Amino acid sequence: MSKMTASTLAELPANTKFASSRDPLSSTSSIDKDGIGNSVSEHTDSGHDLLPPVDEKPRFTDLLFHRKSRQSADLDAIATRRSVYDDPHLAKHYWPKDSYENLHRFDPDARWTFREERVRDCADSERSVGSHSIEFQALVRKIDWRVMLWAAISFSALNIDRGNLSQANTDNFLPDLGMTTNDYNMGNTVFRVAFLAAELPSQLVSKKVGPDRWIPTQMCLWSIVTLAQFWLSGRSSFLVCRALLGFIQGGFIPDLILYLSYFYTKTELPMRLALFWISSNVCSIVASFIAYGVLHLRGYLGRAGWRWLFLVEGVLTLAIGLMTFFMMPPSPTQTRTWFRPNGWFNEREETIVVSRVLRDDPTKGDMHNREGLTIKRLWTAVCDYDLWPLYILGLMFGIPISPPGTYLTLSLRNLGFGTFTTNLLTIPSTVLGIVTMFLVTLLSEAVNDRAIVSMLEDIWALPFLVAIYCLPANPNQWIYYVTTFPIQITLTSAHHVSQGLATALLSYPYTHPIQVGWCSRNSGAVASRTVNASLYNMFVQASSVVAANIYQQDDAPRYRRGNRTLIIISCVNLAVLYPGTKLYYIWRNKQRDRIWNAMTPEEQTHYLETTTDAGNRRLDFRFAH
Repeated sequence: MSKMTASTLAELPANTKFASSRDPLSSTSSIDKDGIGNSVSEHTDSGHDLLPPVDEKPRFTDLLFHRKSRQSADLDAIATRRSVYDDPHLAKHYWPKDSYENLHRFDPDARWTFREERVRDCADSERSVGSHSIEFQALVRKIDWRVMLWAAISFSALNIDRGNLSQANTDNFLPDLGMTTNDYNMGNTVFRVAFLAAELPSQLVSKKVGPDRWIPTQMCLWSIVTLAQFWLSGRSSFLVCRALLGFIQGGFIPDLILYLSYFYTKTELPMRLALFWISSNVCSIVASFIAYGVLHLRGYLGRAGWRWLFLVEGVLTLAIGLMTFFMMPPSPTQTRTWFRPNGWFNEREETIVVSRVLRDDPTKGDMHNREGLTIKRLWTAVCDYDLWPLYILGLMFGIPISPPGTYLTLSLRNLGFGTFTTNLLTIPSTVLGIVTMFLVTLLSEAVNDRAIVSMLEDIWALPFLVAIYCLPANPNQWIYYVTTFPIQITLTSAHHVSQGLATALLSYPYTHPIQVGWCSRNSGAVASRTVNASLYNMFVQASSVVAANIYQQDDAPRYRRGNRTLIIISCVNLAVLYPGTKLYYIWRNKQRDRIWNAMTPEEQTHYLETTTDAGNRRLDFRFAH
């Protein structure tokens, strides 16, 4: 059955009417696709009680201060948004497949209120509507606490195990194993290549068995490898462990993002992804304190502190992985199990969760959550050239930032800072990064733009890269103190100023959450979203492989050749790639506008009934930019 996203609402005929239930708290209906025409037509009116589609552009201050929610006096007003399911002629073309696991809770006539969806009302937690007793809770907040929170904890477990190598470097990790900086580069390269190679296979396994099973399995496996690094003996064992970690962790991030898309709308997801990566930064801060304590064990039982770090963090993430088997239900309607007999949502809440997600994006009903991808669907998604510009951005956007971040701890040690001070000095840039990432994601949703807002990462990085490159041998310490004021550290030598600038540089607004959500939105179907998210992340990992080899041993300690390369790449991103991607999607949308608007209503209906196009290949799909 043909489907489309909510972005097509802007292209509906001007005389389209939407349904409006006269009972805003109607119980779950038994409407099916064969009876949709009669059922909807009984309720069709002007649709004045439905909210407009989600492509509206709120003001930045409204989002920042929740001004609109405070101005809404009637908490029992309808919060349901218009969608294609409110038109009896269109609804049947976008009906979920019979195999869709949440179909029994989908109700196009369901209406819900602001009180149910978003407002917490502790003083009046229960009201009676007709013969039904409805428990009023903030449903979105419940999803945040039950689903998003544990997803963030799982993601933090990934970053604990990915970041501990940097912390180990502060405890003479390389000298203890008889390795050089180039060996360290090789280890990062091996990890990224293995991570990249596992992305797509991991996603295919996950789509077949379900992310609720595959994600915790991955976590347990990589935790075992992490703690096994306690017994590293040299370069060979180091490279083997890096390869195993990369291969097991590959696919985890897009898999978790796909899982979150089952619960959130497309405008809610980017902010949750920002919180997703914020949790990673918070985890990095916590991990720095853990490392500060554990590395004091150097010499205990004759072992280096970094060995105990791998062991402790491996055991910690293994415990989180085992708990994830019990904390990740397959879907909104499958939260009941033997150890959770009452589930997380009642029937009314399940109806709202499912209906609001499908209203926002009908394509989320075109596959079962344990349905594997066919070779044909896989190949179609790989050949989707409209996503290639985003893959190129994934390859290029992170390179200017990555080498300074990778070498932060090594550079601090080279400047004479001790093991424990070095771990603490990584915290300021992490804290500032949390703030800038949240603000830039909020800005993106406020102005409904992704390409231009995502340029802010390179705009932030470029001046610092130029300053680091142009440092004189004996700089004026007060001038550079002002330049490095964001980190509040007085630095008195060229190397110290360089490191201060690097720390300020690493406080950049991380735009990866915006771009991940952008790729997901422009995929337009579950099958495409699964593959395209993996392909995008593969290019991001390839970016890390490139970045890991820009700083070389013969260019140390100033890395002037490497920094010159980073400056050039940043300029290319700003002048060519981001503007070019935005212009490309504007051009593609105009192309489709010309074709679609030239068709008569009868031709449009015939197209919807007969097309084999799927996802973003459909003429009624419009790309976000």
